[in-house]
Amino acid sequence: MAADPRFAAWAAALEGHLDRALPPADTAPRRLHAAMRHAVLGGGKRMRALLVYAGGTLLQADEATLHAPAIAVELIHAYSLVHDDLPAMDDDALRRGKPTTHIAFDEATAILAGDALQTRAFGLLADAPLPATLRVACLQTLAHASGASGMCGGQALDIDATGQQQTLAALTRMHALKTGALIRAAVRMGALCGQAHEPQLAQLDGFAGALGLAFQVRDDILDVEARSEQLGKTAGTDQAQAQSTFPALLGRDGAKAQLRELAARMQATLADYGEEADALRALATLAVERDH
Repeated sequence: MAADPRFAAWAAALEGHLDRALPPADTAPRRLHAAMRHAVLGGGKRMRALLVYAGGTLLQADEATLHAPAIAVELIHAYSLVHDDLPAMDDDALRRGKPTTHIAFDEATAILAGDALQTRAFGLLADAPLPATLRVACLQTLAHASGASGMCGGQALDIDATGQQQTLAALTRMHALKTGALIRAAVRMGALCGQAHEPQLAQLDGFAGALGLAFQVRDDILDVEARSEQLGKTAGTDQAQAQSTFPALLGRDGAKAQLRELAARMQATLADYGEEADALRALATLAVERDH
């Protein structure tokens, strides 16, 4: 399935929204503001934001209601990458084809930039022109996915497992938090904007859970098969840091077989929907087939 033609329009609009959501680089404190913009603008797949738009489109949400959650989830994702790249974490020098934030600026500025992006995400959602109940629901969803019970908890498990061989169950659980939680939150916030009912939310959570895992399995495969120039980040870091990965545990063929199974599960989850689910179907395909 080719990329949905709406993706380019959504991504272009999002870039403008992100630009306006961030402080101008020429206002004090200039170094901090410049670092925030470096971390967010001009790169990235914008997968999580696209999932907000696609999840909302599934339920005919007013597109204007989707901008704030799409911006917020991208800011949270960007902050997580800034901190993930720090010397105390993955110690990486390349992200989205350019120097990581602590390399382009300095470590202290990168830490502050990540902190500021996180708080900006929640502030923007809190101030969004949405009904109060919807704002609270989106804030709850994003906060739960970002903290110790979601992304940060998964990162902590990843650090604890460095240099150790994890079981497949432990690796899957870790990535369900580290990678999957924010992906599930993106789809859920879009669906909430479309006034989804609980059965729909549960169904979409299953779809997003499979997508988050598929995204990570594909990431692990690319880490051993692709070049740094292709990825826009340093290739081979998982193996260099002795991290457990799906190809390491299952073999490349086994990891690719798991990816095909997850792809089939995602499409089956959306089988009850018509063309209104095409954007989600296309994102599922892109997650599985992407080359960077």
